[in-house]
Amino acid sequence: MKCVIDRRAQFSASHRYWLPELSEAENRLQFGACANYPGHGHNYVLHVSMLGELDEYGMVLNLSDVKHTIREEVTGPLDFSFLNDTWPEFQQTLPTTENMARVIWQKLAPHLPIVNIRLYEHPELWADYKGNTMEATLTVSTHFSAAHRLARPDLSFEENNEIYGKCARPHGHGHNYHLEVTVTGQIDPRTGMLIDLGKLNEAIAQHVIEPMDHSFLNKDVSYFEKVVPTAENIAFYICQVLETPVRNLGARLHKVNLRESPNNACEVYASGNLDNLSRQNREPALAAV
Repeated sequence: MKCVIDRRAQFSASHRYWLPELSEAENRLQFGACANYPGHGHNYVLHVSMLGELDEYGMVLNLSDVKHTIREEVTGPLDFSFLNDTWPEFQQTLPTTENMARVIWQKLAPHLPIVNIRLYEHPELWADYKGNTMEATLTVSTHFSAAHRLARPDLSFEENNEIYGKCARPHGHGHNYHLEVTVTGQIDPRTGMLIDLGKLNEAIAQHVIEPMDHSFLNKDVSYFEKVVPTAENIAFYICQVLETPVRNLGARLHKVNLRESPNNACEVYASGNLDNLSRQNREPALAAV
């Protein structure tokens, strides 16, 4: 029986986004505050996912060996380091989150049966890398608060109440929505970026947060005048409005994850990515260790 196990590790390191072939003005235009000297730091959290067969002892791998390998190859060299000078790979391509995930894969792949590297720069930004040359995904997390009422305008109150229960009450109710936007693309071989993160955040703010935060969705967002603002429909709408802005930034929208409450969440894949969901459903479940 095959199983995917996940090993968590962490390290603290600093870095600077700076290309010597650019002027100071050009570096600051491209990287903003990340170009400041002497750099800035993060507490990184690393998840290494590995696939294998269960052995007679009920294990995929000896976790003591896995821990030692990750420490020897990754966290030992990187912990309390200045990343730009630590590995030669980061002198060729800047140590962005997505490029770090790629290089960590390269360091561990000869030793462990990796299927995914996930690296958190902080809780609201992380990258995934699956060994696809220079392709990676980057996820940003944000939130907004909004009210809604679940009711179809063509149905009576009694009919809506039968379908949506308390959510059909006339004056609606509210949620603190947690939103994750995942984009995919090619890592630039010099900057280490698959997308301009600042511009991505601006696009999310412009198209999603500003119009939806502290709104009554049924009345304040025209799309929901005729579409019931369930969590599923909200996620689908966000997917629709972000696809073009993300494409204009040189990447592809991969998926949107919307959490309405601790007990209710949904995930919508962008156009052309639905096959990924089917593929994932055929893969072994991820078992955290």
